[in-house]
Amino acid sequence: MFEKPVLEVEDVRSYDIVRSAIQAAFASPTTDKFLKRVAAERLRVRDFELVLSKGLLGQEALAAYGNLGNLDRGQIRELYLASVEHVAPELRAKHLKIYAYY
Repeated sequence: MFEKPVLEVEDVRSYDIVRSAIQAAFASPTTDKFLKRVAAERLRVRDFELVLSKGLLGQEALAAYGNLGNLDRGQIRELYLASVEHVAPELRAKHLKIYAYY
C-alpha cells in the first residue's frame, strides 16, 4: 500500500501564511464567498497559480508563496487541490461552472 512520504517544509513561516490563507478560504462559512469570487474573476477553481495571482487568497499569501522553494510550492498546491476537492457536494453543484473542465 502506498504511503505518502513526510516531506520537511523548508520555509515554515511562509508556508504557514499560505496554508492559513487556503484554510481560511475553505472554512465552512467562507467557502461559498470564496467560490463566488473565483467565479467573478472567470477562473477555474483548480488553477491555483491564477487564483493566487489574482489576490483571491490575499496579497500576503501571494508574497509568501513567492518566497517558497519548489518542494514547498508543490506541497502547497497539493493542499489547495485537496481543499478544492473536499468542498461540500451542494456547493460544488452550485458552482459547477468553475469546477467543470472544458
